[in-house]
Amino acid sequence: MPVTESSPQKHVAVLAFSSSSHPLILMNLVRKLAQAAPNVQFSFLNTAKSNLSLFSTTAKPDVPHNIKAYDVADGVPAGHVLSRNPLEAVNFFLKASPENFKRGIDVAVAETGKRISCLISDAFLTFAADVSEDIHVPWIPVWLPLPFSLSAHVYTHLIRQKVGSGLKVATLEFIPGFSSIRILDLPGEVIPENIEEESLFSRTLSQIGLVLPRASAVVLNSYDELNPPLINRDLKLKFRNVFNVGFFTLLSCGSGSDLTGCISWLDEQKERSVAYVSFGTAASPPHNELIAIAEALEVSGIPFLWSLKDDLKELLPKGFLEKTGKRGKIVAWAPQVQVLAHASIAVFVTHGGSNSVCESISYGVPMICRPFFGDHHMNSRIVEKVWGIGVNVEGGILTKNGLLKSLELVLGHGEGKEMRDKAQALKHTVQEAASPNGSAAHDFSSLVEVISVS
Repeated sequence: MPVTESSPQKHVAVLAFSSSSHPLILMNLVRKLAQAAPNVQFSFLNTAKSNLSLFSTTAKPDVPHNIKAYDVADGVPAGHVLSRNPLEAVNFFLKASPENFKRGIDVAVAETGKRISCLISDAFLTFAADVSEDIHVPWIPVWLPLPFSLSAHVYTHLIRQKVGSGLKVATLEFIPGFSSIRILDLPGEVIPENIEEESLFSRTLSQIGLVLPRASAVVLNSYDELNPPLINRDLKLKFRNVFNVGFFTLLSCGSGSDLTGCISWLDEQKERSVAYVSFGTAASPPHNELIAIAEALEVSGIPFLWSLKDDLKELLPKGFLEKTGKRGKIVAWAPQVQVLAHASIAVFVTHGGSNSVCESISYGVPMICRPFFGDHHMNSRIVEKVWGIGVNVEGGILTKNGLLKSLELVLGHGEGKEMRDKAQALKHTVQEAASPNGSAAHDFSSLVEVISVS
């Protein structure tokens, strides 16, 4: 189709970072944008494997008519067998960029006959700044993790300078809003173990503070009210526009089907009585910690719902399933949003991933955190020390006694009640911000205006 400029329809190219849940969460936002701006065409550029799950008839039957998927190469050499290290696939993908996305954009333009009018990308794809400038359109990066980690990456060079110069600080007081954050809480990419062998992914993230100020707006998967005022003020000074449009991990979560019987089982439990245990799809506790979780759950007497892959069930202590069968349920997959929204859930034992933290906050569920990698450590620290809605396991490793102590603390009186009250208060704060007249709705309208008039 020949490219034309006479029609008023806008054409937004969306570049997804093909790792973990990033494409799904970005797609949630794009779906909402497409519904709010039905005259805007959205071309969603993502790897073929990820697009297959996002746009399959069974997975997403309600994709708006003005969104179309386009596949881009994942960069993995033909015949190459990926290791278990997720960074290997990420580095291949980044190495293939931006050429794979440029080709995808060309296909989208040729097929629609519409030039690109705006570029939205996962903020991890910093090359999008150059692409947008080459085609003379606004660039809107979307930051999917919590805003705290964005600040950490914005200040990467200063942090490396301070730490590298031998400054020994318990907390990062020199970063606005980071008085409770320690060096050891930072994502590994901020301070690599060996700077001489820094991965492509780490080098890419280190450029965020230099590149994102070139954006027309930066979109945050958060609410203005959740962030310390110092962080909000600092980010708004650094970027042209900052839009806190709310948690878009929840946007496309309908009632769904209860294939594993989690909800029907929860219906039979007492209110605020169940411990929900899940560490996401990418993190798996080592064998000794799986045993510790099982032993703690058995001794505690607390009803529990545990999302655990089938192959890991074989590692549980002998007789555990039989001893706890009446008050426990183990499933290979749980509809997490529905689970956390259920009245019977009392506490969430989690890895502290951004999506899990956002979902837990949304439903007022306190957390027990066992972080593994990435932003888990920072998120878990924020849960405990900034928001006061949970605890980290002792020593950062799950032990029988440590988990028992954490369960007793969160579910008990005194400090536990205070955590639960704060979790409920934060839930109400989010609900108010997410209301039709709330701050997130205002920022979302501003975002729609930017993409509609650009």
